[in-house]
Amino acid sequence: MPRLFIAEKPSLARAIADALPSPAQRRDGYIECGNGDLVGWCAGHILALAAPDAYDQAFKEWRLDHLPITPSEWKLTVTSPDLLKTLKALLARATSVVHAGDPDREGQLLVDEVLVHLGYKGRVERVLISDLNIDAVRKAIGSLQPNEKFRSLYDAAVGRQRADWLYGLNMTRLYTLLGRAAGYDGVLSVGRVQTPLLGLIVRRDLEIENFVAKPYYTVVVQLAGAAQPFAATWRPGPAAASCLDSEGRLVDPGMADAIERKTAGQPGSVALATRKRQREPAPLPYCLAELQIDGGKRLGIGPMRMLDICQTLYETHRLITYPRSDCSYLPEGHLAQVAEVVRAVIAVEPHLTELSKAADFALRSRAWNDGKVTAHHALIPTPRAARDIHLQDDERAVYDLIARRYLAQFFPAHEFDQLEAHIAISDELFIAKGRQLVSPGWLRLFPAAATADDNPPDGERDDEAAAIPPLDKGQTLQVARTETINRKTSPPRRFTAASLVEAMTGIARFVTNPQIKQLLRDTDGIGTPATQAAIIQTLFDRGFIAEKKRQVTSTATGRALVQALPEAATQPDMTALWEAALRKINDGSAPMQAFLTAVRDQLRDLVANARASDCVEIAGVETRPCPSGCGGRLRRRRGKRGPFLACSSYPACGVTRDVPAPEGRKRGTAGR
Repeated sequence: MPRLFIAEKPSLARAIADALPSPAQRRDGYIECGNGDLVGWCAGHILALAAPDAYDQAFKEWRLDHLPITPSEWKLTVTSPDLLKTLKALLARATSVVHAGDPDREGQLLVDEVLVHLGYKGRVERVLISDLNIDAVRKAIGSLQPNEKFRSLYDAAVGRQRADWLYGLNMTRLYTLLGRAAGYDGVLSVGRVQTPLLGLIVRRDLEIENFVAKPYYTVVVQLAGAAQPFAATWRPGPAAASCLDSEGRLVDPGMADAIERKTAGQPGSVALATRKRQREPAPLPYCLAELQIDGGKRLGIGPMRMLDICQTLYETHRLITYPRSDCSYLPEGHLAQVAEVVRAVIAVEPHLTELSKAADFALRSRAWNDGKVTAHHALIPTPRAARDIHLQDDERAVYDLIARRYLAQFFPAHEFDQLEAHIAISDELFIAKGRQLVSPGWLRLFPAAATADDNPPDGERDDEAAAIPPLDKGQTLQVARTETINRKTSPPRRFTAASLVEAMTGIARFVTNPQIKQLLRDTDGIGTPATQAAIIQTLFDRGFIAEKKRQVTSTATGRALVQALPEAATQPDMTALWEAALRKINDGSAPMQAFLTAVRDQLRDLVANARASDCVEIAGVETRPCPSGCGGRLRRRRGKRGPFLACSSYPACGVTRDVPAPEGRKRGTAGR
């Protein structure tokens, strides 16, 4: 009787079959190996938590008095019947099972839930595979562990899955129903990740709209007397503190004039002159989030489109490795296939031939590190040399980016001299900073291409690329010209789709609570590489955000929802606290049921508080005082014969009015 390996996805199943004794024969939905072992697979989650009506048919109708819906016994629904049927048949043939889900929380859940659902009671072992190279897979198969050892990881995954169902489903129904009470016909979806992201966008928009520009002044001197003229900028001393704002900017025009008069035409002395050699190593290969961020800036490709392109390059063309990775490191065993990968890159992108020749393949960058590889390694080209393959323009552009990042691992560091000079002029300090290129190194692979995302607001750019001539301490210079530059503070920039991915990954920087900030840093932000693009797209699809000229802004609907929700729902704190609780479940120090009980208690409070508000006011829906004088307001309701206006205390107050049918709502831009 054979073992049955259950892989998370077909690509992993093929790698396992290649590592087992040959010949491997492909069957309908599985692979049979030479020693009789069987390899089946899932395709992501093939089971999902059942909809509310699976517990009670009455829950098909959305009603406030049903909420919160909190199942005590959970049910699953089958999303891939054929795969589940195949796995069930294979289990009947197997003596034992080898769980080959990804070595992370979701990977543990994905296979375990199938075994639990099918009632399998036999022996289960666990194999942890993060590198699909055949030698690495064989090594992993030779180090099987009891699956029971990972039970707490499964519990944490189940806890996360059920908590997200409880929160998302109940809060979405709750606020959609409250919105309908105000006449809004759409779905007001609420989620643990999507809503804090929406809150972030709304707060940024309000900050920009309420921003009041304030003047400040920069005093600059042009200096002569060195090998070439250069500029230096005034830096305030302690005596100027009363003339500065909270950011250290000079806001007193009188003082700016005084400094200008004081230093005009005066000699200056070099108080400090430093030149420090800096070495900047090549950036690591891409993880998905960084590719989405960089691709958005360089290519103008949105996160969802980038994910679609990567999936095509991976599944259809097999030119890149698994794309939904949060890791930027590579297994050390991959060094053995560098030559094959580079040959493949040249075959697909012949214009990279000369750069490939300039690479030093004896170099070993920091990217190769087994200790930092997680469930998946970094996103890189595969060794498949497909010369005649037809790629769309954006597919080729993305492959080119990935290939260049890979080749960069074999280029030396970018070297430059960081220059700084302090000039004393009439008891005032002026500072000049500059950067002088020594060797481009890996920068040769990336032609400069400035984008709007890279540019700081007007008037706030510090130009440190300017040339500073060689200077000696004590050297005398002469002020050729002094000028005061009038500037104004600038509001923060609006988000783009790419910077939203960046914000989700680095959400901690938008949090002030030190404990929450640290938790979010430890968990790499909110969302996962597999979900971030879809979450952003959901906000577009719901009409909560819109995009114009690559700038993302909140809509009236999105703002109304954020304003109606409790602050806790629009901040990332809950995600951080949930992750802290899930970690305790994972390490066995807390039970899953205690976590879910806390989530249920929180939901009951949220529902009770929201129901007390009666409705969500959505911009564009008119409400007016009830003419009866009861203190209520007329709001749109639905009846058997269509919409009508009724008092907010209806039916206690029986005032109603006929109204025309509501206009369809506008939807946000989709399909990025």
